[in-house]
Amino acid sequence: MRTHSDCSLRCEGLTVTVPDRTLVDALATEFNGGELLAVLGPNGVGKSLLLHTLAGLRPAHAGLIEIGDKALHHLSRQQLALRLALLPQYTEDFFPATVFDTVMIGRHPHIARWAWASARDRDAARSALRQVDLGELENRDVLTLSGGERRRLAVAQVLTQNPSIYLLDEPTNHLDPQHQLDVLRLFREKADAGNAVVASLHDVNLACRFADRCLLLFGDGRWETGRSDRILTTDRLSELYSTRVEAVPWRDRSLFVATG
Repeated sequence: MRTHSDCSLRCEGLTVTVPDRTLVDALATEFNGGELLAVLGPNGVGKSLLLHTLAGLRPAHAGLIEIGDKALHHLSRQQLALRLALLPQYTEDFFPATVFDTVMIGRHPHIARWAWASARDRDAARSALRQVDLGELENRDVLTLSGGERRRLAVAQVLTQNPSIYLLDEPTNHLDPQHQLDVLRLFREKADAGNAVVASLHDVNLACRFADRCLLLFGDGRWETGRSDRILTTDRLSELYSTRVEAVPWRDRSLFVATG
């Protein structure tokens, strides 16, 4: 049974570096179940590297990462995969495979060694395909999909994995406006159901609309986090993106526009 602690990802003093540069310095925060957090910042500030570090795919320069009360490095890869899923920024397919076979990869952590996928596993995969509007394409070769269709398939794969914590690296990549909204609504629903969702985004207005909290990365080690309605200001965003950002009134909120 999934517990509340399974949906909590905490880091303390987490430092992410590349040669001769500190991207994130001593990050201390908690990603909680019931919350969608957006990671914002310009290209090259370490958004992807931070998510990969939180997923245990690269070592941190310093600091601690815990899921619940367990250090990340104390969990086996299967134990970690049952709790946490990473949607990478890019997905490559080197061999032909059907859409259905590809989405079923997400069920691997749930299937015992040498066992076959169950009807429940197949139902979970088909449900995920329907959620991203690919239900009619399960027999298609992935190599024939458009960029947007392939991105939605990658989303379906992490939905099929059914973890407690979702780490999403630019989940709206290659998607048209309607599918951008559909995908973020799916993960907003996951957060509302008690999951923790962390998503790097380039669209500040989507972050305003869907995220409870934002983490801003400046690329020189500095970071700030806070509620979206408080931390997203024109002055702070102008500094973050090194270009003038203005707020334009729209309905009951403001839209942020980069005016240069």
